[in-house]
Amino acid sequence: MSSKKNVVELAKTQVVLCDGAMGTMLQTYGLRSGKCPELWNVEQPNIVKSIHAAYVAAGSKIISTNTFGGNRLKLDSFGLGNRVRELNQAGVYIAREVAGNDCFVAVSIGPSGRFLEPLGDLTFDEAVANFEEQAFAAAEAGADIILLETFSAIEEAKAALSAAIKTGLPCFCTMAFDTGGRTMMGVSPVTAAKELTDFGASGVGANCGLGPVETLEIIKQMRSATSNILIAQPNAGLPKVVNGHTIYDSTPEDMAQFAIQAKAIGVNIIGGCCGTTPEHIRAMAEKLSTN
Repeated sequence: MSSKKNVVELAKTQVVLCDGAMGTMLQTYGLRSGKCPELWNVEQPNIVKSIHAAYVAAGSKIISTNTFGGNRLKLDSFGLGNRVRELNQAGVYIAREVAGNDCFVAVSIGPSGRFLEPLGDLTFDEAVANFEEQAFAAAEAGADIILLETFSAIEEAKAALSAAIKTGLPCFCTMAFDTGGRTMMGVSPVTAAKELTDFGASGVGANCGLGPVETLEIIKQMRSATSNILIAQPNAGLPKVVNGHTIYDSTPEDMAQFAIQAKAIGVNIIGGCCGTTPEHIRAMAEKLSTN
C-alpha cells in the first residue's frame, strides 16, 4: 500500500485491525505437522490467497504473509535454505494481489530456531545476515511493513530488527510471553517495550503464547513503558484437543471484547494469532466500528 509515513501515522490516529492466524488456518486446509508452510506459497498459492482474502473481507487492514519461518536457518531444516528469496517473494506477491491499494502487506518474520551466543553457537552478526536476506527479499517484492513476531530472546529480536531497519520499511516487533508474564527466555514486557523501542522499532507488542485475557495484562505493562505504537495479537484462547483436533477456546465475541479493552488502554494495532479465524476478525472489526 505505501510508505512508512502512511502506516505509522495511520496507527497513531486510529486503531488498525490486523489479521489472524496463518499457520492454524493452513492446517485446516490440510497442511500436515512437520511440513514447511512457506512451500505452499508456490505449491498451493490459491489456498494462501483465499486465507488472505477471507481476512480482508472480514475487515483486516494489515495482512501478514505466509513467511513466518522463511529465513535461511529455519528453511534449512526442510532442506529449502536455497529458496529464501523465491518463497518469501511468492508470499508477498500473493498477499499484495489480495491487498491491492486498500490494505497493508506485512512480511511475517519469525525466529531463526537457533540460540545466539553464549547459549548457542549463532553469533549476533550471523543472525543479522540471516534475517537481512529474508527482509530484503520481501521488501523488494513490495511489502509495506516488516513484522518481526513471536520472539522470546531480546538479542535475537534486536538482530532481526537491526536487519529489518536496513530495508527502510517500518519495522514492528512483537514478543511471545507465557503465563509467568515473561518470554521463554525470561524477558519482561517492560524490558521488551523499552529496549526494542530504543533499538529503533516503529512499534512493539505481544503476540502468540497467551489468550486475550492474559495478553491484555502484558500489553498494559508494555504501554506503561513506551509511547511507541503498540501491537496486540493474542491466540484465540488456549488450545485443546477434541476428537483428535486442536481447537482454541476463545469465541469471536471474546476476541471482540478484547479488541475494545485493548483499544481502551491505547493499543494501536490489534489482531490475532494461533486459532484466530476470519470469523474472530469480523467480530473484532464490527465491535471496533461501533465503539
